[in-house]
Amino acid sequence: MFSPLELTLLLLGSAVLGVVAFRMMHLPPMLGYLTVGILIGPHALGLAEQSETTHGLAEFGVVFLMFSIGLEFSLPKLKAMRAIVFGLGLAQVVLTIIATMIFGWALATQLPPHLQISWQAAFALGGALAMSSTAIVVKMLTERLELESEHGRKIIGILLFQDLAVVPLLILIPSLGERPEALAETLGWASLKAVVVLALLFVVGHKVTRGWFTIVVKRRSQELFMLNLLLVVMAAAWITERAGLSLALGAFVAGMLISETEFRHQVEEDIKPFRDVLLGLFFITIGMLLNLRMVLDNWWLVLLLLLLPVVMKFALIAGLAKLFGSSDGVSMRTGLALAQAGEFGFVLLNLAADHHLMDAYVVQVVLASMVLSMLLAPFIIAQSDRIVMKFSSNEWMMQSLALTKIASRTMKANKHVLVCGFGRSGQSLATLLTEEKIDYHALDLDPERVQVAQTAGAHVSYGDAARRESLVAAGIYRASAVVITYADTRSALKVLHQVHELTPTLPVIVRSHDDTDLDKLKSAGAAEVVPELMEGSLMLASHALVMLGVPLRRVVHRVQAAREERYASLRGYFHGMSDVEEDADLERLHTVTLTGSAGSIGRALGSLEVEASGAEVASIRRGMGGVEVTPETILQAGDVVVVRGVAEAVSRAEQRLLR
Repeated sequence: MFSPLELTLLLLGSAVLGVVAFRMMHLPPMLGYLTVGILIGPHALGLAEQSETTHGLAEFGVVFLMFSIGLEFSLPKLKAMRAIVFGLGLAQVVLTIIATMIFGWALATQLPPHLQISWQAAFALGGALAMSSTAIVVKMLTERLELESEHGRKIIGILLFQDLAVVPLLILIPSLGERPEALAETLGWASLKAVVVLALLFVVGHKVTRGWFTIVVKRRSQELFMLNLLLVVMAAAWITERAGLSLALGAFVAGMLISETEFRHQVEEDIKPFRDVLLGLFFITIGMLLNLRMVLDNWWLVLLLLLLPVVMKFALIAGLAKLFGSSDGVSMRTGLALAQAGEFGFVLLNLAADHHLMDAYVVQVVLASMVLSMLLAPFIIAQSDRIVMKFSSNEWMMQSLALTKIASRTMKANKHVLVCGFGRSGQSLATLLTEEKIDYHALDLDPERVQVAQTAGAHVSYGDAARRESLVAAGIYRASAVVITYADTRSALKVLHQVHELTPTLPVIVRSHDDTDLDKLKSAGAAEVVPELMEGSLMLASHALVMLGVPLRRVVHRVQAAREERYASLRGYFHGMSDVEEDADLERLHTVTLTGSAGSIGRALGSLEVEASGAEVASIRRGMGGVEVTPETILQAGDVVVVRGVAEAVSRAEQRLLR
């Protein structure tokens, strides 16, 4: 039996290995956590078993997940998507629960007495099966650039209602475990307590939260801000628990209260590490519940419970989307994306098991089917286009019609600029091109933006610039240039590949966030790459120089020189404690002071072969001035060598200079 510390170390070590393996396979980390839990659990290798430690870690994971959901809860967002959220989303959750209860009632006649499924168990099971995986679906949609597509908006709207539906289900399911004759009284009492506690939290919390956070922020202490944030989350969870409700409900309310303040985005970033780590441990504990022996002995039942809910949810969601006015293709894509189980499904299933609503055998086979459905989800979503094309008779017609619309709008265009993305940057570019009487045509995947812009007279069509057919329809063979206006390297590389295959000599200008992927984009065929951070720095510096009296011609010359050398003098910067490191491949500047024991003292810079480490010497400071950086430069004691490169290369260069 492991001590709490040893058990925590085992869980953390296993989590690291699982996430690394699944990241290498480009799969969501959540699936890695589940797989690790299955392997180290008491029913497989037996390295770990359920205990108070694992239960506490899992519960805190759910608390922080619900807090994050509360942060995302926005009244303006709900109002904008109310038709999808409270129409399509509500119908999906309610009908899934009803369908599960009907199926449970029909199945009850075929099962032995000890496996009978009561209506309470069927209700809880329906609530669990109604959930879909927000983490998996949003990640896949983001990678496929489909968040702003028509089916992407419907998917996000349904997921949003599923998240909201968890709140009443967290109150209802524990009440269902009471005696039938006391059920009405228990539900009424639970609802009354929920209303009183939530009203108290909202009335008092709404007035206190903003003022208190303002006081804390004025102290200018990151440590104090984090302590206060954890205090607020845990205090709200404690209040709801003391009222006989769930910890997660209080955390959700705390998130809602903070979401209405100006501190929401800072809180969201600060809480993310806690949430992701604890949520990962929660999924490991869920995997530990799975009894592989029981699953293998009853593989046919697990397979049946995998296929039936997935097919039922797909048919239900696709049918509802069609009923709400979507095309066949959009309906099928929405159904395919949401057919799998979700994170909150495990929470609700675990809650039902804790209150003895269903037999342990039923919990095991349902849990196994839910885990398998989530493992299959990325592959189903990745193949959704092929599936829709195969089974939707009019999808080809709809896509052909969309391409025809693009072609009809660009038929007369010649020597025009093809603009990929019609966001703020794309629209600014279009305005300047119009003023210079240069034709353009834009492709964008936001149907609402396209419709509004077309009404205003903009030359824009709904289409994916990463698809060969869309580029051809937009007249790429007659275009004079292509401009990619969104800072997404993954998508830009796809567009560059298609453009290079269609018209290898056509110049492509790409926007990027910074200089991290500049060389990668240039090697992929971009004629010019515009890193917005570097350009912003150049503009800031040029305005400052002009105001300080530097002649405009000299300022323009400096800006042009920086661009011609691909921002070489501006690349990399000195990192501090306030910098959030998101990419290990991001260039940085690092200083190396040569003390008397450094082996490079008295040697020529070229003989040290610093470049072989992957870094370069940007400058050398000696005394109050600098010296020219050449291979013949002799290093002296006290020199400060400024090295530029990524983290590992800088470390290797420092070793070469100091050893």
